[in-house]
Amino acid sequence: MRRAVCPGSFDPIHNGHVEIIARAASLFDEVIVAVSTNYSKKYRFSEDERVAMVEETVGGLRGVSAMPMGQGLLAYFCKEQGAEAIVKGLRSTVDYAYEIPMATMNRHLTGVETVFLQADTRFTHLSSSLLKEVQALGGDVDDYFPRAVIKRLLT
Repeated sequence: MRRAVCPGSFDPIHNGHVEIIARAASLFDEVIVAVSTNYSKKYRFSEDERVAMVEETVGGLRGVSAMPMGQGLLAYFCKEQGAEAIVKGLRSTVDYAYEIPMATMNRHLTGVETVFLQADTRFTHLSSSLLKEVQALGGDVDDYFPRAVIKRLLT
């Protein structure tokens, strides 16, 4: 069985994330969406809420599950889960330059490989931060978020 991890804070998950996760599901037998928490960041949604939104959104995809990553290094989380790959979406060369050192370190730590998937052009401008800001200022972001997120943004 080939297992991969799609990590991220997913605060909240948006359609660009969903597109990468769905493509990962077509490449691997099992995909774990690992919801991470960076304690230096301020989150809009709690870890439990973020995991729940991911579960509601990707629950229909074959072989995809969601779980909190917990504390510690991604490479060690992957090893604990028996994952052979990390899947990361790239929007631009800026993402690539940011991700390469981490991918190299993860491979050196545990042998886990990183697979980069280029984001669909419909989503290359998206980030959770940008979408939260647009929504907070009254902009319509409904086309960019799954239903599980929209219902929480409205409350």
